[in-house]
Parts: sequence; C-alpha cells; structure tokens
Amino acid sequence: MYMKVAIIDPLGAHGSSHHFYLFGQLDGLKRNNVNVSLYTNSKTENPNIDGVKFYQTYGDLFLSNNFFINGFRFLLGSFRSILHARISRIKAFHFHIFHINFLVLINLLLIKLLFGKLILTIHDVSSFAKSQTPSLISNFAYKLADVILTHNKYSHNEIIKLDFSLKPKIHIIPHGNYLPFINIIEDKNKSRGYLDLPEEKIIVMFFGMIKEVKGLDILLKSFKKVVDKNPNVVLLIAGKPWKTDFSFYQSIIEKNQLEDHVILHTKFISHNDVKYYYSASDLVVLPYKKIYQSGVLMMTLSYGKAALISDLPAITEVVTDNENAFLFKSEDVNDLAEKLNVILCNKQNLERVSKNGRVLMQKKFSWNEIGRLTKIAYQTL
Repeated sequence: MYMKVAIIDPLGAHGSSHHFYLFGQLDGLKRNNVNVSLYTNSKTENPNIDGVKFYQTYGDLFLSNNFFINGFRFLLGSFRSILHARISRIKAFHFHIFHINFLVLINLLLIKLLFGKLILTIHDVSSFAKSQTPSLISNFAYKLADVILTHNKYSHNEIIKLDFSLKPKIHIIPHGNYLPFINIIEDKNKSRGYLDLPEEKIIVMFFGMIKEVKGLDILLKSFKKVVDKNPNVVLLIAGKPWKTDFSFYQSIIEKNQLEDHVILHTKFISHNDVKYYYSASDLVVLPYKKIYQSGVLMMTLSYGKAALISDLPAITEVVTDNENAFLFKSEDVNDLAEKLNVILCNKQNLERVSKNGRVLMQKKFSWNEIGRLTKIAYQTL
C-alpha cells in the first residue's frame, strides 16, 4: 500500500483550466488521508492546500517557442521532480496523460528504473493532434503503468480495445466539478458590459480551444436556421484556435451571411475572465465530433448554465437529455438547429435544466468522493 504519492504534472495552468482539476484532486486526496506532493511549473500558483507539498521544479517551462529548448527544460524538470520525490521516499508517481510522446515515455521509464510505482490518468485515449504518436508507443506506456485511471466506461472500453490485458489495472474515476474554484456573477448585464457584448441579445456560447474535433463547423452550419427563427440570437465564439486555420470557419460564417450574428473572441480566455463569459451567456453549445471527457461541460454545469452537447458515449454517461443538459445527434446539422430552436423558445425549461445541471455537479462529482475512489485505486499497488 503506497499512501505517499507524487503527482508529476508539467502542464499545470499552462493554456487551460487543467490546474483546477489538479487542485481538486489534491484536496480530495488530502481529505482521504493521502500524503500527496505536486511537482509542476512556475506559472501554476500554489493552491495552499493544508498538508499538500508543492514544488515548481519545471520552472517557466513554456517560456521559449523552441522545441529543443522546451524539450531540454522538460527533461531537466522531470529529473528534478522524480529524483526529489524518490529521495523523499515516495514510491508512487501519478501522471496525467493527454498524449504520449518520447519525452513522456522517458519520464515513465525513469520511474520504473528507480523502482517506482506508476499511475496514469488517461484523459485522451488517442490524441486529437493531427500528428499522433504511433499507437505502439502508447501501448508500451500503458503496459508500464501499474494503475490506469480513466473517466468513464467509454474510455475504459477504448483502452482495452488496444490491449485487453490492461483491463485488470483500469479504474473508472469521473472528472470532478469546478465548484470550489469558480465565482458566479449573477449580474448578466454587468458581465456583458465588461466584455462589450450586447445586453438585449440572446447569447449562445461556444467556449474552449477551437479544435477540429470540437465541431464548431457543425454549429456554424446549423446557425442559419436558428437565426431565421430567432433573429435576436447571436453566437459568441470564445476560445483560441488550436492547430486549425480559423479561415475555414470564417468562410462558413460568410457563406451563410452570419456576420451580424457571430461575435468572435478568438483568443486565449484568461482565468479571471471566464466567469464573465459564463455569466453573459444564456446557453452553451458543445458540438463535439469526438470526446473522451469534457472539462468544459463540467465547468458549464458548475456555473449553473445549460449545455447543449453531442450525444457521444462519454457524454451520455454524465448527463441526461432534457433533465440536466440537452443532447443532439452528433454531427447532425439539422438536429442541432432543431434542438436550438426548441430550447430557445422555452425559457422556463432552459432555466429548469440549468438548475438541475448544477445540482448534478454538487451531488455526483465532488472531489472528496473522487479522492476516495483514487485512494482505493492506489491501494491496489
């Protein structure tokens, strides 16, 4: 049994809200009497959780745009983190995996060379980047792991498709809520004024990094039918393009003459501004083509906003249509348009589903429960 654990996480607060996941996990583990340390970068602020050790051993990891400099800093930070943890008599090492490359693989091999125990939380079974690491490397990394954590049955099944022998080491532990980390602004007009958004419009929001698999093109193609029926509706696109050319989406906007109905905030949304975007919006649409778990969905429901999201397997394990969220047929432009029009015409039902979504976050996705489940997984080491 290894109740002294190091979480090695170079990503931290860089470019996303992943650090909130880390902080929730740390707090949940500590509440369940796990001695836990976090090793991360200097851009990630200390969460000051009583009893949790915090180290910025990766420094300003993403300061340079040079691949080789960043790679060197990554390896240096990893060696510092892992060796410090081993000197501190920590044997269990927990990594969060979004994609696996040779640098990540070196980390995992170093753990095994130092006779450590390896826990992997697999966020994306296969990377959404266009240049994916060969599955052979991913399979090898999974085999090195002593425990694999994943968020739902869908991801569990995808992993065992790669190698059925991995099944005994996989544990399903859901993604937690964002309730401890958010500040809800009740004054919608104040938020719209802050963001220079129209007060009188119904605002539908697409939020998060703009990736090909996020399905923004599906939403844009559906929106012509929405504004024809609801001319007071605008689409707010809030997020930075990631390995995609926004001109593709701009061409859809122009082709469908949506310029007056689309507001572009295509930039990195700072953590301090996120609360204003959710406060300003009436509905959040997440038209994913493929997803293993959606942190944006969990954040949306935590903010008490209704989500309309694709009916993908990983999503239907979390929410129920017209109860605590709304679902549409994935990649079906007509169904999305129809669902949007129905939702926007029934404000009372929209408010009911919004409230139910937040209740769902409170009841089923607390970090204390996730810490308890994670501890049980650790105890199998």
